[in-house]
Amino acid sequence: MKERLYILVVLALLAGCTATPEIAQWRGPDRSGIYPDKGLLKEWPQNGPELLWSNESLPQGYSSASVTQGGVFLTGIVDTMDVLVALNKQGDILWQTPYGKSWTVSFSDSRSTPTVVGNRVYATSGSGVVACLDSSNGNVIWSVDTQKEFDARFGTWGCSESPLVVDNKVIFTPGGDKTTLVALDRNNGKTIWQTQSLKDTAAYTSPLLVQEKGKQLIINVTGTYLVVVNAKNGEILSYTNYASLQNEQAIEVWPGAPYTNTNTPIYSDGKIFITSGYNHVGAMYSLSNDYRNLTLDWTSHTLDVHHGGVVLVDGYLYGSNWISNARGNWACISWDTGETMYEKDWFTKGSIISADGMLYCYEERSGNIALVEPTPTDFKVVSTFRVPLGRGPHWSVPAVHQGVLYIRHGNAIMAYNLK
Repeated sequence: MKERLYILVVLALLAGCTATPEIAQWRGPDRSGIYPDKGLLKEWPQNGPELLWSNESLPQGYSSASVTQGGVFLTGIVDTMDVLVALNKQGDILWQTPYGKSWTVSFSDSRSTPTVVGNRVYATSGSGVVACLDSSNGNVIWSVDTQKEFDARFGTWGCSESPLVVDNKVIFTPGGDKTTLVALDRNNGKTIWQTQSLKDTAAYTSPLLVQEKGKQLIINVTGTYLVVVNAKNGEILSYTNYASLQNEQAIEVWPGAPYTNTNTPIYSDGKIFITSGYNHVGAMYSLSNDYRNLTLDWTSHTLDVHHGGVVLVDGYLYGSNWISNARGNWACISWDTGETMYEKDWFTKGSIISADGMLYCYEERSGNIALVEPTPTDFKVVSTFRVPLGRGPHWSVPAVHQGVLYIRHGNAIMAYNLK
């Protein structure tokens, strides 16, 4: 009798539990570029890890893949529309749905990496449409044209943001004169809150969520400012003029450099690191205990990342810098001081992620991928291989899910076994 009662109690508790939906998004579970997978290869075969499958029939795009148990999701462009594409775990296309106008002025290929939460997929188009689709069939549930709704103001290369989902809210950065960041209801697209306007243009960055002392903070970079926002009500807690920082060591700085920001911030223990290319400096800020003040700690003339991101591993920041639009080196700097630990030439600049204690570096010109030991003493390449499929620049950031490395290159995606 007691055993039966115990089983009934357990079943009742399980019935009352709400499972946390699986989340897949830009640069991993917490947008840090760090993937939680373990038991991965520490060295690859001569020709690289085993290619499990590939697909060369995708619509062209720069977006990365977001991968869940249910499938692989990415965006592409067809004519003048951005489309969301779902594939199964064998690489077959399940559905493909247009959801918003693409950017047609320059570099029009889609660039928004979708955010998958349970049975919903959220993405933005190059023209600033934020849309929610059903992950099982691709039906559009709702969409919001942020240029019409919020007078969104984008730069030369349009909207590149990957939406952030926080509880019941979808966070997006329209910029412009009406607001800076907005929160849309994830179920219907209605506006929950919108921040005050900083009268600024949106950058090409995707916001970061930080859980700090019971408070949810949203951190993002606009064309000019580093901004910290209260996720609950949209209050701008603090902001600072990042564009005003100067690189006094640079021989030449591209004129638009201070306002061309592309990389999601890195946060740890009250510190925020942001970086952009074109010889504009990377910068470390301290956030005050009440989140109302940002203090500049140091700047780095070495790690000015173009758009490939940066990762923090064991107290050091790793990434590639900008020498020109076609050239860049790989570098490591100290998180605490900004001191340059090394700067090494390896093909050219590109994107970076980390998994199971190793770095994965993907250079953008020829598509070489390196497995690198994260040590501050040298750019220690353990293994390399070259991506064989796809066309265009290699601008998509790699993703890892359950021991599989996903590489998107233009019209192609490849899945490699890392176990």
